[in-house]
Amino acid sequence: MIQALLNLSRRNKQTLILLFDACAVITSIFFAFSLRLGYFYYPTENNNLLLIMIASPILALPIFSVFGLYREMIRYVGFKALWHINQAATLYAVLWALIVFMTVVDGIPRSVILINWILVLMSVCGSRFFARWLLSESNITNPLSQKINVLIYGAGSAGRELCTALYQSKEYKPVVFIDNADELYRQSINGLVVFNENDIADLIEKYNVKEVLLAMPSITRSRRSEIINHLEPFPVVVRSLPSLTELAKGRVSINDLLEINLRDLLGRDPVKPNTKLLKANISKKVVMVTGAGGSIGSELCRQILFLKPKKIILFEFSESALYIIEQELINIGISNVEIFPVIGSVIDRKKVEFTCKYYSVQTIYHAAAYKHVPLVECNPSQGILNNIIGTLNAAKAAISSNVETFVLISTDKAVRPTNVMGASKRVGELILQAFSKQPNNTCFTIVRFGNVLDSSGSVIPLFKNQIKTGGPVTVTHFDVVRYFMTIPEAVELVIQSGSMAKGGELFVLDMGDPIRINDLAIKMIQLSGLVVRDEKNLDGDIEIKYTGLRPGEKLYEELLIEGSFTSTQSDLIMSAEEKMIEWDKLEPMLNEIRIAAENSETEKIYKLLKKLLPEYKPKHFNADSNSESRDK
Repeated sequence: MIQALLNLSRRNKQTLILLFDACAVITSIFFAFSLRLGYFYYPTENNNLLLIMIASPILALPIFSVFGLYREMIRYVGFKALWHINQAATLYAVLWALIVFMTVVDGIPRSVILINWILVLMSVCGSRFFARWLLSESNITNPLSQKINVLIYGAGSAGRELCTALYQSKEYKPVVFIDNADELYRQSINGLVVFNENDIADLIEKYNVKEVLLAMPSITRSRRSEIINHLEPFPVVVRSLPSLTELAKGRVSINDLLEINLRDLLGRDPVKPNTKLLKANISKKVVMVTGAGGSIGSELCRQILFLKPKKIILFEFSESALYIIEQELINIGISNVEIFPVIGSVIDRKKVEFTCKYYSVQTIYHAAAYKHVPLVECNPSQGILNNIIGTLNAAKAAISSNVETFVLISTDKAVRPTNVMGASKRVGELILQAFSKQPNNTCFTIVRFGNVLDSSGSVIPLFKNQIKTGGPVTVTHFDVVRYFMTIPEAVELVIQSGSMAKGGELFVLDMGDPIRINDLAIKMIQLSGLVVRDEKNLDGDIEIKYTGLRPGEKLYEELLIEGSFTSTQSDLIMSAEEKMIEWDKLEPMLNEIRIAAENSETEKIYKLLKKLLPEYKPKHFNADSNSESRDK
């Protein structure tokens, strides 16, 4: 029956409501007289009164229509509709009373008018809200539609709005609130009882809760991390409302539910950036980003755009990646900022130098690099050409073009490297350190940091896909640990580091505490509402499979080769002093490495890297000819 009503056309539904209101108006008048007189009243002797009573819908329905009572969708009618119904019912009652007193004989009790108004108001309002309840709850009785029981964490304004929205949902059924406010404990909000976090275990079992929705968009990241850790042992999916910043910018609506973000697991609140440092090398300047389409490069472009440079040059080898970031920046729509996409490789020195001179570049953020350890390990010559020779070309182009500031994006894998990628990035650092001691007009600086969440080479998207497809989740080693930071935070700190540079500094970002990758995999599985399958739990959902360290991988990463850190203007940026090689000694070795890479001489590349970096300890020093064949 209810499903048949839902399937009616809009016009037919409005016709039913009109018929109901007409009957309700007539019935209200008869009841008003009957209640006032104390017996069932029917005007047998006063035909005018009977006519006016029966014809009352002719007056009422147009008034109800003018006040929009028939434009409302019953399933989504809100409390704002109460005011419209009140206005319509009041106007109708007053006009009906005037008509009665002008056309009917005296003796009609005046209280009938008041009772009639109350009854009309009750019947029209009551019918709307009863229908809303009936239609919104109808899918509960539908055996083909099983709602998911959800627990709402947070009984504030966001939680209450979320609860109201979920009542209209076909997928979720809110069953209980969690809030630690003492004054709310065991109180009822929107029909749900409020408990505190100590009751979570019992509530999940009692109500068969499948998902927990965090409705606290304004809490700190550290507090969010505490809540997530508290929920980790339970087989529930954890979702979250977006932050207030995202809501204010209109990126999402209050009803959006997001999968819990892994950045929340870091448990670290962002530090407010120094606006002056952010703008120093960018605002009203010509800025070039190499590798503009990559994970770090594209985020650099976004943040640079909002700092309003004069021009932003997108230097990228991949045509598709360049197109995507160019279109994204254009769609952001920052006025008075010119955007120039340039297809080119940093291996092509003439192209880099021409671009710098043609656009009169003042600041360069050098993010172009091959960063995927196993791929570079299989293709060492290309890794050397791109990461070492490409950095050398970009630095020389900056000098010849009188670029003011050159910032190299480096990695923690450059510290005591065990792979070609890390070694090539360390040589890139040495190039900039050497140039900083040479007479030129460019301020060279380096920013070193670890892994970033959700980058193209990160384990996070890999784990998400593996969990989605039913596993197994692959971890290289039980004890492997990594530093993590969000991409926006890392880029923000990179920009500030460049502004603090005087020349030759090696800045290291504070990455917080390292995270065990195995623990990260377990958290992601559990927060997806699944259970890890292992020897202790053979009935679990997702297995974690250990595949062994890949070529060139280490169990842990470091941020400093030797020496110590000194503080800077930012709590999350440190300056490191490390050994460097003078340009006169470095240049001939770079030439040898370049020739070996161009000729795909793998074993010679390893030997030259080992000679240049005594701390370099490759896991596979004797490369076979097959590995290098992929380079040719």
